[in-house]
Amino acid sequence: MNIEHLKLFVRLATSQTISQAGHELGLSPAVASSYILKLEELLGVRLVHRTTRKVSLTSEGQTFLPYAEEVLSSVEAAKGAIGVGHTQPTGTLRVTAPASFGRLHLMPALSEFMRLYPELTVDFRFSDSIIDMVEGGFDVAIRIAELKDSSLIARKLASDRRIVTAAPAYIEQFGAPQNPQELIDHQCINLTGLEHWGFKTESGVVNIKTAGRFRCDNGDAMRDATIEGLGLSINSIWSVYQQLQRGELVEVLADYPLASDSNVWAVYPSSRLMALKVRAFIDFYIEYFNQSACWNRSYFNG
Repeated sequence: MNIEHLKLFVRLATSQTISQAGHELGLSPAVASSYILKLEELLGVRLVHRTTRKVSLTSEGQTFLPYAEEVLSSVEAAKGAIGVGHTQPTGTLRVTAPASFGRLHLMPALSEFMRLYPELTVDFRFSDSIIDMVEGGFDVAIRIAELKDSSLIARKLASDRRIVTAAPAYIEQFGAPQNPQELIDHQCINLTGLEHWGFKTESGVVNIKTAGRFRCDNGDAMRDATIEGLGLSINSIWSVYQQLQRGELVEVLADYPLASDSNVWAVYPSSRLMALKVRAFIDFYIEYFNQSACWNRSYFNG
């Protein structure tokens, strides 16, 4: 099976046009089309539906795609492991990450990462939705949650400590809760569907159902609403540390830590071999977060 044919097929799954996929790999439309035909002839199935404007994968093509990606990933990792052709990461590294986290904590170090690896092209996609890595063709995903997908391999990048915050103006007007039970008397700002707040206490975890006049589906909007005094909210330290430093927000219920086991993870599809570009990215950001002044402040880790 020709590796170049597989590369074109995988790129075609994302671009959805043969000419664009071929252009990205330095191939003419005619050559690119012949590559796909040869791959289909070898496999004995049609992999793509063709129209005058674009192509889409057939059901067989969709089934074949993750296997093609796995073959290419293993080939690249094998070459990198033994130094065939290059000793530095090359090609395109595709990363998906939550929008706010990516902007605040990945972008500031990106220029240094790209300086270290000049032969690498980086494609970031920032989205607060959980994107299927295989379907999207991503090499690495940044996840901030408890991991449940056993098909992915994860490495911890940093801690994700979460706290309850409020604006000083809100506390001046309504006071601060002294224990979790008092939250029922306060305006609480929630992300949609996350109304139950769990706290660690001497008698175990206490869950409080909170409510308020405002809720939203975006962490930045929730933080901003808290700054404006609309209520209390749960925020990750990485999202509000600047506001804590400036005094725009303060922590409340500090004696009752939240029952949260989430961390910042870099995840990638399971494979016997890790691509050189993936290893470089993950190792770089682990080191970056370990040495970063803001991530080493005491309030990031409690």
